[in-house]
Amino acid sequence: MAVRKAGRIVAAVAATAFLAGGAAACGPDDLTGGGDDKASASASESESESASAGGPEAKEPPAGTDALAKTPATVQGGVITVGDPKAGHTVKLYEDARCPICKKFEESGAQALVKPVAEGKVKVQYTLASFLDSNLGGSGSVNAANALRASVEAGKFPQYHAAVYANQAGTETDDAYTPAFLLKIAGKVDGLRGAEFDRAVRKGTYKKWVGEAMKAFTDDGMQGTPTVLIDGNKVHSDALFDQDAFAKELRGSGIS
Repeated sequence: MAVRKAGRIVAAVAATAFLAGGAAACGPDDLTGGGDDKASASASESESESASAGGPEAKEPPAGTDALAKTPATVQGGVITVGDPKAGHTVKLYEDARCPICKKFEESGAQALVKPVAEGKVKVQYTLASFLDSNLGGSGSVNAANALRASVEAGKFPQYHAAVYANQAGTETDDAYTPAFLLKIAGKVDGLRGAEFDRAVRKGTYKKWVGEAMKAFTDDGMQGTPTVLIDGNKVHSDALFDQDAFAKELRGSGIS
């Protein structure tokens, strides 16, 4: 599976390409999207409450999601870092929560990161983009980024990050990440739900930060997701979607 150059994603074409297993990636068209206006409109408490009675049931996160439970997560600017800040190696990961190719990476290549991150050998810097809301309509990317930022404060980012991707809709055209559904997902992560976290998800507390994260994405010159850099070197897409292949890339950078 190869990452194509970013451009306007026509919903039906993007979904078909992914389901067929062809070359696909999530790429921004209007890189100014994903900011405060969408977050404030979409993360209102009234929307959350009205949706709470319906919507899908949340799935359990993948087995092994607690492997990084004791690993610190910190925020600097628009970036969330997981792992020992003094780790000798850095993996930069650019994602959009609605992007199905990001989910594919998280379920495959990214699994090779768990052990070295837990052992303090590498830190992962997440830049959470939200351009798919602009491309495809809706507010799911912004809602998810806001909730993920809130999970840092609760000390549950790695577990919630895995749970969010486990509950991604079948296609990015389905704007499924409502505040109500994100709270359902959070209920699958032990110890995450609480008054402060719930309020942040419902009210879009971190909507300004979501804009900062999107700015970090564009300032770094990113054109699509997932994009992965190991110690500043971009990983070819062919290595992203196979755990063994990505582990080989890590070893080539001195990470074992």
